[in-house]
Formats: sequence, C-alpha cells, structure tokens
Amino acid sequence: MKIDTVISGYFKLDGGAMFGIVPKRMWEKIYPADEQNLCTWAMRSLLIENQDKKIIIDCGIGMKQDEKFRSHFYPHGDDVCASLAQKKIMPEEITDVFLTHLHFDHVGGAFYREGDQILPTFPNARYWSSEEHFQWAIEPNLREKASFLSENILPLNEKGRTTFIETERDDFKIFDFFSIRFLNGHTKAMMMPIIHRPNLPDLVFCSDLIPSSAHLGLPYGLSYDIDPLTTIEEKERLLEEAILANYDLVLEHDAHIGAIQVNKDAKGKYGFTTLESLPT
Repeated sequence: MKIDTVISGYFKLDGGAMFGIVPKRMWEKIYPADEQNLCTWAMRSLLIENQDKKIIIDCGIGMKQDEKFRSHFYPHGDDVCASLAQKKIMPEEITDVFLTHLHFDHVGGAFYREGDQILPTFPNARYWSSEEHFQWAIEPNLREKASFLSENILPLNEKGRTTFIETERDDFKIFDFFSIRFLNGHTKAMMMPIIHRPNLPDLVFCSDLIPSSAHLGLPYGLSYDIDPLTTIEEKERLLEEAILANYDLVLEHDAHIGAIQVNKDAKGKYGFTTLESLPT
C-alpha cells in the first residue's frame, strides 16, 4: 500500500467563519488572517494505491466555475489533475473517487466543463457518495445552499457511475483496507475515511471534522456546521481514539501542516506533532 497527500489547490475563507465562536484574538495567534480577514486554506486530497486500486479522496474546487464565483474564494495553485501529473498519475488511472461530502471545495474537481457539457474528470473511476447526504444536497437548506452547486452534484446521478452508500450507525468497510464513519455535525451524513494499514495504526482523513491543526480545541468549530454540539462530540471521540490507538490524522484544509499525531497534556489540552510523511 502507498499513501500520499495531493494538494488540489488553495482558496480563501473568512477567518471568523472558520473559527465560529472563538474570538479572533485567540485564533489569529495560531492561524493568521490577511488584511481582509481572509485565511488561506488548502484543499488536500488523499491518494491511496493498493494492488489494483488507485483511490483519490476529495478533489478540490476544480476549474469549471466562473470568474464571479472565483472572485469570492480566490482559488489558486494546481488543481487535482495537475498535482496528480506531478506524481506521474493520469486521471484515467484513478479507479475510485471517494467524496466525503458535496460542498464545492470537496467535490468541484470531480467534473470538468467542456463547452455545454459537464464530464467526469476521472473517466474510468467509480464515484462514491453517501445516499443520505446526496438527498440532503439536492434539496439544500438555506444555511448550506451556497455550498451545494448543482453542476457538482447532479452529474453524479446523471453519469450512472456513482455508488451511493447507505448510512450506517457504526464504522463499516468498503474495502478490506478502507472503512468509513458517518458524521452529522458539519453536514448531514458526511463520511470520514479510515485507512487500515498493514502493521501500522489506522490513518484517518478528517475532512471538515478537524479541518486544520488550529481546530483541535473542542470549541474551535466552523460556523458552517449545521449542528455544532454534534461536531464537538464527534471530534472528541476521534481525538480520544487517536491518542489511544496512535492514529495518523490527515488535515484537509491546513495550508501548512498535512498530517499529525495527537496528544494531550496534564491539563487535558489537545496538542499534536507534525508528520513529515505518511508511513505505509
């Protein structure tokens, strides 16, 4: 098994929106904003190569949005395909695209625009999504409506290549080496991948449960979360498991730190050590 992170670009979001109830004087010490109060965030994907599988988890904003949209979020850097090309992997080689949820910064790169057509970026891949979350996304609530874009979501159903996973209460395996956990704090039925590595502790792709190393504190949550109290419960469960089982955590949105191991001091404050690479 080979596991590597892939940067699918960077973008900017308001710092206050990303840290919720935490005052700016506290969060800015650990994740500085620019003069417009915008912070730069990564869109970090995960590439897993195992036997005949080449799996990409999430794939950034992509390149098909218009200039008005892009002016709100300042996307920059290489997209998922350009980053994969640097690793000498072509889109045609990807066998599976796993989408943790359907907010635009996680799913946009799954399709590209060619004239009036929206086409799959990975033409030979099976796409994986949550059935409950898909239904949630196609009839969006007012809080999340701006994050669910029809051109990112409807093609999943139209192209006939997507496997929709039914919600389960407990972690369950898609492949022998790949389990998921459903989470409901950030959005309905978001899926968190857990990778089982031979002779190593599990690796967890945190998606938007813990978007960055600055979000380890339990109150440090996103204003975008639909149920902040559930997010706190889900985060605490993961952090305690990670300490006990020595998990490696991949951070999707941290612009500076890609993966960490978690610890806790005598006062109960969560901390971390940075991982320079992912053992496999």
